[in-house]
Amino acid sequence: MPRGDGRLSHDLDPQRPGPQDACGVFGVWAPGEEVANLTYFGLYALQHRGQEAAGIAVSDGSGVVVYKDLGLVAQVFDEPTLASLRGHLAIGHARYSTTGGSTWENAQPTIRSTTSGTTIALAHNGNLVNTAELQREVAERGLLADGSTNDTSLVTMLLASRPDLSVEAAALEVLPQLRGAFSFVFMDESTLYAARDPHGVRPLVLGRLERGWVVASETAALDIVGASVVREVEPGELIAIDEDGLRSSRFAAPEPKGCLFEYVYIARPDATIAGRNVHAARVQIGRQLAKEHPVEADLVIPVPESGTPAAIGYAEQSGITYGAGLMKNPYVGRTFIQPSQTLRQLGIRLKLNPLRENVRGKRLVVVDDSIVRGNTQRAIVRMLREAGALEVHVRISSPPVNWPCFYGIDFATRAELLANGLDNEGIRRSIGADTLGYVSLAGLIAATEQPKTRLCRACFDGEYPIELPAGNLIGKHVLEGVGRRVASEASDAGGHATPPLVATPGGDDNFSSARLTPRPDLKPSVATHRP
Repeated sequence: MPRGDGRLSHDLDPQRPGPQDACGVFGVWAPGEEVANLTYFGLYALQHRGQEAAGIAVSDGSGVVVYKDLGLVAQVFDEPTLASLRGHLAIGHARYSTTGGSTWENAQPTIRSTTSGTTIALAHNGNLVNTAELQREVAERGLLADGSTNDTSLVTMLLASRPDLSVEAAALEVLPQLRGAFSFVFMDESTLYAARDPHGVRPLVLGRLERGWVVASETAALDIVGASVVREVEPGELIAIDEDGLRSSRFAAPEPKGCLFEYVYIARPDATIAGRNVHAARVQIGRQLAKEHPVEADLVIPVPESGTPAAIGYAEQSGITYGAGLMKNPYVGRTFIQPSQTLRQLGIRLKLNPLRENVRGKRLVVVDDSIVRGNTQRAIVRMLREAGALEVHVRISSPPVNWPCFYGIDFATRAELLANGLDNEGIRRSIGADTLGYVSLAGLIAATEQPKTRLCRACFDGEYPIELPAGNLIGKHVLEGVGRRVASEASDAGGHATPPLVATPGGDDNFSSARLTPRPDLKPSVATHRP
């Protein structure tokens, strides 16, 4: 049975996607607890960060089992599957692809065994920028591919290629080689690990259970499993948790550059990042937006759900009544049925519908989180005018998005970004609004209560804190191209290029230095590694 794509934040037209979320990661070490169930609910709380695929790895001390598939967390897992995933530690992943296509092979956690019998499973939030360089190292080491084309698999292979070292020691050797954004949770048969890149671009937090520990992308995932927040995993820190307790190591000096767009859009409103509640930050952004771009109007309405906190702040600061003007269908994106061309032409109407009685005859302030291509805002303005709005004033709770992200958010290319080719007046005319106002970058930064120097603002100002590679060796599908070049070079040198080994649902898996055993109690989309 085909699965729905589950892209909750994805436009209905696949040729015109909006900004896509980063991934969500979760890990738990808790002997005596149902760790697969805890991981399931942790991923459920992080579903907003990635909706393409979901996976859980567990260990009972004798081996590591990974179960993963395309779809939402609730589509991939059911009670019988979770009941079969037994152990004392687990990691989980909710994926939106930033390197490698949306395929089963690229779903996470990735898994790899060493020749010494240790098995490593790894889940990644973020995106590396030296992926091509890592691919070359993997090829030079003679490591056989497992059919995946993502940066996470490369890291897993490199960790597993040092059988003479413990996993912890291997991590301290590999992690300094990585450039880009990464918040990792990974594991072997007995130990849970967590690591965060030296810039701390993506969030990662540590929590305490009564009988164990939890690490997760956001504090909301700790809340849902009843864990108390201990602290953030520090930039450049590696944490290991096993029967001896928790220990911390440094693999790099911290240079904090947390993602500013987390405060605007990615993180849940009930999350806390760097001590700042995200909902409170978004409300403050709305207040700042009202100060910077006041207008006479009758009603402030949000574009649900991401525009709601900023709309509340705008209404509070301006004194204009806050109200509902657009209703969202919460189930669009979960359907197995693809819309026909006729329905696609309706566009945003399948997701949002105006409350005609509320907007008719009103001067509206419409608050949204960002403008990327402008398709959504254009359709909303047109819809509200057709519903009888007298004026439509658009207010955006982030500055213009001028630059693509290479650290874990899949924006449009720069050529497709509306703000890259038009000034503010040109964008206003393009979307059909009466007026248009963006919050200033300084105003947005102030709302986070973080110093400018501790934030990555690259999508707004083009200042990338982590150096990008020269040429075209970067991008979502870089490994497909690099893989072909590596194979071609090997053939040209007189060698024999090894075809990729592909693990397919229900098929025979043949990973290098690993033995896979069948699990008849699980669905086909499972890989089981036993040393």
